[in-house]
Amino acid sequence: MTTLISTLPEAAAPQRRRLFGLSRAALQSLFAADLGLAPKAAKMRASQVWQWIYSHGVREFDQMTNIGKALRAQMDALYDLSRPEVAERQVSQDGTRKYLIRFAPGIEAEAVFIPGVGRAGALCVSSQVGCTLNCTFCHTGTQALVRNLTAEEIIAQIIVCKDDLGEWPSSRDDRQLSNIVFMGMGEPLYNLDAVAQAIDIIADGEGISISRRRITVSTSGVVSQMRALGERTEAMLAISLHATHDALRNELVPINKKWPLDALLAACRDYPGTSNAKRITFEYVMLKGINDSDAEARELVRLLRGIPAKINLIPFNPWPDSPYECSSWDRIERFADIVNQAGYASPIRTPRGRDISAACGQLKSESVKERASARRRTETVS
Repeated sequence: MTTLISTLPEAAAPQRRRLFGLSRAALQSLFAADLGLAPKAAKMRASQVWQWIYSHGVREFDQMTNIGKALRAQMDALYDLSRPEVAERQVSQDGTRKYLIRFAPGIEAEAVFIPGVGRAGALCVSSQVGCTLNCTFCHTGTQALVRNLTAEEIIAQIIVCKDDLGEWPSSRDDRQLSNIVFMGMGEPLYNLDAVAQAIDIIADGEGISISRRRITVSTSGVVSQMRALGERTEAMLAISLHATHDALRNELVPINKKWPLDALLAACRDYPGTSNAKRITFEYVMLKGINDSDAEARELVRLLRGIPAKINLIPFNPWPDSPYECSSWDRIERFADIVNQAGYASPIRTPRGRDISAACGQLKSESVKERASARRRTETVS
């Protein structure tokens, strides 16, 4: 008698659906379809799960004690609350924390928590893996764009940070994470749908509960999407400016060739909700002998006339083979004095996390280089 041995592969277990990044309405529809819940019951369960994952930070459905045991088991079989892999975590001498988060093979982005920024501390999140903008002073911009991040992947950066800081529940009075800034890898306005969806989740009062007034989105000047950003998110706006005339900005921020300063500043004046209580932040990196003269300080004041604004002066963070140097501290202070005397707040941003390559414009490059070097050593040995 011959025994036949099947060579067919076993059926793979169905992949559980991840819940991070879904809207309340999407959760409700999912529960109605998967669990057979009536609309009212699906809405209630969606609200309960929302609070457990975003306010309490639970990792297991068994922790959701106001949901019946049988329903929790069903949810556990269908849905996934796991976090992405933290490929690297580094802590600076100044308390800055940098996370390299791996969402999938070859899909990694960095987030940086900076204590003492905003009300208590700010998390700088990425919206893309890589970047298309090629700003010449930015090391992050030297990396090719891989893809946009999803709303789930944006939210996951916040969850990872809150886990690390012990920031659960979100309602605690002493929480360290009070502000979110979209100033990490990528151009947020080239990924507006995912960014807007993530902001709706971040700002929800029954979850992460960070006010829209404490969420800032920085753009290099994607004029076509700026009004939509304001209308859809009500987030605070920051502009990566860095120059006071088109010729120089074309070099520093090449997107200026598509949307020059006149168009950019007109869009700033048109940004929804702008007022003295809701000012636009203009970021200005200080480059020695390039954009740091008294004349440029005065021209900056002229350009921003009539726009409720504050100006962040950013000492340039040098990187290997960069063509630029940082302005001297005296020069930066003189520039700030001119802007201040014109009535604009112009704080000088203290460089943070330089010892772990977490400062402005440095994200991911060192991590990528170190792993590439390690691979080369391994290949050489083998």
